[in-house]
Amino acid sequence: MRLEDGEWLERHSRLLMDSYLKLTGKTLIETEKESLASVRLHEAPFALLSHGTEADPVLNYGNRTALMLWEMTWQSFTAMPSRLTAEPLEQSVREAFMDNVRIKGYSDGYEGVRISGSGKRFRIEQAVVWNLIDDKGAYRGQAAMFPSWTWL
Repeated sequence: MRLEDGEWLERHSRLLMDSYLKLTGKTLIETEKESLASVRLHEAPFALLSHGTEADPVLNYGNRTALMLWEMTWQSFTAMPSRLTAEPLEQSVREAFMDNVRIKGYSDGYEGVRISGSGKRFRIEQAVVWNLIDDKGAYRGQAAMFPSWTWL
């Protein structure tokens, strides 16, 4: 998916927001119906990313904060399997956590070490991870949001 595809970005942004609200009872970000959710989410001060439903899920979204943390362009970020957002030693812990989210719907308070495109390590803090469920009840992947991080 290209960053320039405004129609897809707006639909996906609404999916991120609607799924978050349904599962947590909280709003991801305040937005008026006539405003573009995609712009508000892209510029948000928290990191927001998501992946699809492939056997080895590939990232399909990252807002400006996520792209900055991972030190990647939209094109490289959205071509990366989501498991590669974590260091190899952290991947098994991450996978067990993600499987648990798939079953329960969401989880909050997650922390873990991640690695940027240039090899810098950072700890994500207070992360919420949730399933993306469309208006027909179909599973569309998972998303994560975290408001804080610490460079290691």
